[in-house]
Amino acid sequence: MSELRHTIPAPTTVRRLDRGSHIARHRHTEHQLVYASSGAAEVRTDSGRWIAPPDRAIWIPAGSWHEHQFYGPTRFHLVAFPSERSRDWAVPTVVATTPLMRELVIACSVSQELPAAEHERMQQVLLDQLRRSPRQQLQLPAARDERLRQACAQVEQDLSVTWTLAELARRAGAGERTLTRLFRTELGMTYPQWRTQLRLHNAVRLLAEGLPVTTVAHRCGWATASAFIDVYRATLGHTPGRSHPRT
Repeated sequence: MSELRHTIPAPTTVRRLDRGSHIARHRHTEHQLVYASSGAAEVRTDSGRWIAPPDRAIWIPAGSWHEHQFYGPTRFHLVAFPSERSRDWAVPTVVATTPLMRELVIACSVSQELPAAEHERMQQVLLDQLRRSPRQQLQLPAARDERLRQACAQVEQDLSVTWTLAELARRAGAGERTLTRLFRTELGMTYPQWRTQLRLHNAVRLLAEGLPVTTVAHRCGWATASAFIDVYRATLGHTPGRSHPRT
């Protein structure tokens, strides 16, 4: 895979991207906060995937090799922070965006013409808000063990099929107890917890593409739309049918 650096034209910027857009693997000397005010942005690294709808943002630490995938027509905002004055998160992190944070991100991403001191003050307020923003569970850790990778890939092929752990273990050539242990040690979750995270991750993608809630629920493996809505609301704090903010 090519290792491109700074495929985005400026360290602090805003772009309009078509659905399915991709930014190749790269890294930055500064920390970055990425935010999609429409559509959805996904960050991928060797250790996992993080996704953010328009009420979430993703912190990317300096020096972290990563790539981006976008779902739905996306307005993509990026704010860069000098590494010495930023958060100490060692891996990409999804955070909730309050209305104030959202406006600060948008303002900082289009503030290249402002005096440097004014731009830095806005960034500092944004960092202060980030310190108060709770981390969000919208991460899919990457499996390392080949048996676990096979089991995860089997589930991801078609989320409408509900695999038992015993069935996955047989297909992956592992014992059920071994696979149970691998989910906990490598992914930090039980199999049902990981499957729910996977379903939510894909639901965010499909909703950004404009699919109806009922269709998303079926494709992601929920028995009913109401069951999907309950899980989505419990995780993200609102129903999947709520209109996303746009700029």
